[in-house]
Amino acid sequence: MDDYEDKGGERTPELRTLRQKVEYMVEKTFPGQRVSGRQFAELVRERGGSLSHSYFSNILAGKVTDPSEEILKALGLGFDVDWRFFKEESEVVDDVVAGLRFLAKRRTGEISGLAARGLGDDKLPPELLQFALSLLAEAKAERDTRDNDGTVS
Repeated sequence: MDDYEDKGGERTPELRTLRQKVEYMVEKTFPGQRVSGRQFAELVRERGGSLSHSYFSNILAGKVTDPSEEILKALGLGFDVDWRFFKEESEVVDDVVAGLRFLAKRRTGEISGLAARGLGDDKLPPELLQFALSLLAEAKAERDTRDNDGTVS
């Protein structure tokens, strides 16, 4: 997979094809785990969707490139993301990637807490996630500079 570097200095794979998007989601949703087509199909079923294990395997093999909206919705259920992420030329890809980065940083302790007022039941908007990630990148760069020469530039 081709990569591009974002503002925070992290490498993000290029997510153009359905296969690239599904591979990325498998890696980020189930880190360090090998998820079979049967396991994923069962997860989709438990969440109220329908996807055959062989169809999922064909997506990962690159044999399926233009699935129905129903299949995209099943993938969204299985990965617990907006199903439009899997659409061709999706406008939500960057939002999903930012959200996954944010969750990864919470898991590693780089982000220990976050309070936002006035958001209601909605999730954090992607702009806020990107802003939080950029602040973390700046703080890390400052900390690295300090660690390397003992001063802050």
